[in-house]
Parts: sequence; C-alpha cells; structure tokens
Amino acid sequence: MGSTVPRSASVLLLLLLLRRAEQPCGAELTFELPDNAKQCFHEEVEQGVKFSLDYQVITGGHYDVDCYVEDPQGNTIYRETKKQYDSFTYRAEVKGVYQFCFSNEFSTFSHKTVYFDFQVGDEPPILPDMGNRVTALTQMESACVTIHEALKTVIDSQTHYRLREAQDRARAEDLNSRVSYWSVGETIALFVVSFSQVLLLKSFFTEKRPISRAVHS
Repeated sequence: MGSTVPRSASVLLLLLLLRRAEQPCGAELTFELPDNAKQCFHEEVEQGVKFSLDYQVITGGHYDVDCYVEDPQGNTIYRETKKQYDSFTYRAEVKGVYQFCFSNEFSTFSHKTVYFDFQVGDEPPILPDMGNRVTALTQMESACVTIHEALKTVIDSQTHYRLREAQDRARAEDLNSRVSYWSVGETIALFVVSFSQVLLLKSFFTEKRPISRAVHS
C-alpha cells in the first residue's frame, strides 16, 4: 500500500518553497521633489553585486527629472537629464556606498512626484540547486515555479497600473482645476458684459433735458 502525502503537508511544502523566493534587497519609494531641489539616496553594495534602478516621474511640469548615479569614489557611472522614466543596471566594481540623486534644479516652479525602485543583487532561485539539477522537477516543484513566475508578473503589472493611475489622476485633477478657473473667469466676464449692456441700453432711453438758464438783463 503506497503512502500518500496529506493535503496539509502539501500546502506547507508549497508555502515553504514560495517563502524561499525572496526578492533582492533594495528600496521602492515615491517622494515629492520640490522645484530647485535635489534629493539623494545611498545604498551600500558589495563588489561584484549587480544593482538596478528604475524610476519614473508621476506628476509635475513636463514629467521630467535629472538623475545620476555615483560610485564610492565619486565617479559618475550614470547621468541623464530631463528624463520621464528610465532604467539602469550596473555591476559594482568596488565595494562601498553608492549614491543616486534626482534633481529638479532646472525647474523654477514645478513640483515633481518621483517613483523609483532600487534593487541590489540577483534573485535567488526558488528551489535549492535548481541550476545544477539533473532530474526533472516534481509536480509540486513545477507548481511552485509556475506560481512564483505568475506572482512576479502580477506584482509588475500592479506597479505599472498603480503608476499609470496616479499619473492619470494628477492630470485629471489639474484639468479639473483649470476648467474650474476658466468657468469662474467666464462667469465674471458674463456679468460684466451683461451689466455694461444694461447701462448702455439704459443710456439710449434716458431723456436728456436741456438746462435752461435765465438771462437777467
């Protein structure tokens, strides 16, 4: 009589395997960048470790920002000006603190909202020794890999749609404020024109009586 794996044990194994699929360390942040301002962030990276930077301007001005990355020795390894979005991947040649900055110093009145995702290191395999295995994956392991890839796709899609939603909402609010101001201006102009027309028509029907002066001899 063959032994069967209980359902609870299968679920536990699935959760443990998915738990191993940890994302690389890093940071994901959305922040406000005022006009004539610069914001820098720092991250320590080991030598030979790959890191990546993805950023996008969500709101403000022409949706552009300056960005540059410096290594621990102060050398600029990446620089772009007035970019709406971009990606940068680099493998650290020296160990130390790497600095990446976003600058809005070229803008005199436009505040920006910037999103960035900074990841350090490669994603570890979901299964131990997955690259060196010579045997086929079991049904449970194949399901774990499939679910893991699907979850990564869902996370990327959620991030994309969340940024698009924030960008569209900001544009809609800006358009709404412009329409409101334009409507108020049109209302004031309408009252001014109407009042002027009333005064003009009233002047047409107002009888002007001559002023007689008595001449005393």
